[in-house]
Amino acid sequence: MTVAEVTAPNAKRLLSAGFMAIMASGVGFSIRAGILGQWAEQYGFTQTELGAITGGGLTGFGIIILISSLIADKIGYGKLMFSAFVMHIVSAALTLAAGAAFAAGGKSAAFQCLFWGMFLFAVGNGICEAVVNPLVATLFNKNKTHYLNILHAGWPAGLVAGGLLSTIFTGESLFGWKPLEKAISWQMQISCFLIPVAAYGLMLLGQHFPKSEASQQGISYRNMVRELGILGGAVICILLGLFVYNDLGLGLTGAAIVGGVLWVAFSVAIGFHIGPVLLAVLLLTHALVGYVELGTDSWISKITGSIMASPQKGLLLFVYTSSLMTLLRFFAGPIVERTSPLGLLFASGILGATGLTLLSFADSIVFCVIAATVYALGKTFLWPTMLAVVSEQFPKGGAITIGAMGGVGMLSAGLLGGPGIGFEQDYFASKQLKEKSPAAFARYEADKDNTFLSFQARGLDGAKAGVLEKYKIEAGKSPVDEGGEGLKKDLERLKADTSAKAEAIANQDKLVKWWDDAKQTADADKELVVGSQLYGGRMALRLTAAVPATMAVIYLLMILYFKTQGGYRAIEISKHEEAELMSGGVEGPAEF
Repeated sequence: MTVAEVTAPNAKRLLSAGFMAIMASGVGFSIRAGILGQWAEQYGFTQTELGAITGGGLTGFGIIILISSLIADKIGYGKLMFSAFVMHIVSAALTLAAGAAFAAGGKSAAFQCLFWGMFLFAVGNGICEAVVNPLVATLFNKNKTHYLNILHAGWPAGLVAGGLLSTIFTGESLFGWKPLEKAISWQMQISCFLIPVAAYGLMLLGQHFPKSEASQQGISYRNMVRELGILGGAVICILLGLFVYNDLGLGLTGAAIVGGVLWVAFSVAIGFHIGPVLLAVLLLTHALVGYVELGTDSWISKITGSIMASPQKGLLLFVYTSSLMTLLRFFAGPIVERTSPLGLLFASGILGATGLTLLSFADSIVFCVIAATVYALGKTFLWPTMLAVVSEQFPKGGAITIGAMGGVGMLSAGLLGGPGIGFEQDYFASKQLKEKSPAAFARYEADKDNTFLSFQARGLDGAKAGVLEKYKIEAGKSPVDEGGEGLKKDLERLKADTSAKAEAIANQDKLVKWWDDAKQTADADKELVVGSQLYGGRMALRLTAAVPATMAVIYLLMILYFKTQGGYRAIEISKHEEAELMSGGVEGPAEF
């Protein structure tokens, strides 16, 4: 790192702290996924209740990024990072209190602890993301692509660490090695995310934080917001309207009204400034990045596990690709020196589309590894490099424009990517099963249609398919019915829970009786249902490949546009360019 690359003597320390803050998000995300079963077993949660505890993570994450970005330059990076640290600590305290809450107030009390613990965890993560992106862009304003990629290597590093720890701590074997005979408590597992939290807290203690480039050059807050323009605001408000439609259930009309009112209010506030068309295009493109990267990550382990007929191999493949991403993000700088950020993004789009297409045809472990490697090469540089492009082209937006990118990406992943890819799997799986065996489809179909945007499809019931998945058939041996036994235990637990709703007990009893009948045809049904689910996963990947392919076209058009402008180059703010300077100079540095 040369002197020309940094603007503060503590730049390396702040970069490392940001890396650990993002890593904490990845560790917590991975470990939480591995302990959901323990929560269900200890506290009697249904899948719906577990979904409520973990749900809204990406969408809530995105909204917090947007809000925090709007106030980052006003409040200061140091104060926001301190609030994120507090949120993470309080989140851990609430989560770890679930056992005591269960003993004192039963299942509902435990649910409240876990729900609000996870909610505050997402808030802390969102605040960190809103701060560290503009912070690193300011600290390394001559080499933003390289250092933003290093910063965001923390996310896959956290996924790797959390995934491996989760596998070990749950007592499962890892490459034939089983370090623990039985699982350790979930409290000890989830506490592991506090290690990177403590690390970033200590690293930031007493440190001075620079203002964003825009603030340092005297750009007013109003002009930072104006940089988004009504076009960029429209992209954000559309996604916020979709959030109202999906998560708040106000209906299409209500969502349109809320989104429209927000957009009009924003447009009035910025004086109906149209804003740069390029920024609006970048925001739309980053919505596609969120869809294909984080949306696919929500499903890729499950799909590849189905292809390789081993959920654990699917998890290990995800750990491998995340490890590859962590390593590669440290080498973005040398790659950009030979091309440009847009050239790197164009290649990433092509590789992403190729990798997903190959995965959709994979039929062996070797084929899966090769295809997943290509896909990992494609998605590695997308997110941080897009942030770098926006920061380089629109530095006057300060934390607001780069935060808008992160918020849009997260909202798209939560509202479109995860649900959309899940809907595609449901649609194609049900379609094939219905064609091959209408009777099997009737046994395993869901009670009602799934809806995604304006599309509807009757998927397979996840609870029923999960019971069948645990029904193991081995030649010459009696079938092992782990799923059926689990249903009966869940029913007994619900009946013993005085706070359990009568509806929940009735639904579980109905499921037990259903399996008593469905078990008679389980031998024949399993191959059909598993095969249709695999087909649904393959087709979802094949369709999703169109997203990075579209992104590649957009990047190519951007490259051609910049050629007409004399080539891609980073924009530097000049005080002489800004008519409205802040009176009294730039505020002094904040402290953590």
